[in-house]
Amino acid sequence: MNAFTLFETAIGTCALAWGERGVNHAWLPESDAEALRRRIARRLPDAREGAPTPEVRDAIGRIVELLAGTPADLSKVRLDLDGVPEFYRRVYAIAREIPPGRTLTYGEIAKRLGDPTQARAVGQALGANPLPILVPCHRVLAANGRTGGFSAPGGVTTKLRMLEIEGARANAIPTLFD
Repeated sequence: MNAFTLFETAIGTCALAWGERGVNHAWLPESDAEALRRRIARRLPDAREGAPTPEVRDAIGRIVELLAGTPADLSKVRLDLDGVPEFYRRVYAIAREIPPGRTLTYGEIAKRLGDPTQARAVGQALGANPLPILVPCHRVLAANGRTGGFSAPGGVTTKLRMLEIEGARANAIPTLFD
């Protein structure tokens, strides 16, 4: 059984859901808390709102810090990726290694996976990311530093805002290779 909780951040009300094996979903802000609860209910109809475990409370604290502009390491938050395809898991593992304020391109992730022709598949995996922030898909850009898409509420505007909070400027976004 999944549980979830809403929490306030510098960019609005976010949410995490978790089960026995770890955090399995994250949500960026919707227009209001009730809209966010409806979105959660569509994705996890059996989940119940509840008090976070100590481990989830720690993850929330780190997310709040990160979205307030304080560097915070989210790479150690235990994730439950049950049901996520293996290719997507490999993409998410690489994305989780990107530090705040830095970026990679879809193509660079594809190269790290051993097949530079898979940039589009990398983008599809990140577009299906059930754990934005914890799997920092906002740190992955299209070729030549273009923003690419962002499937979370607010789209590319939210992506750019999160990158700016992390210290990356939209007109000069540093990559891991800078």
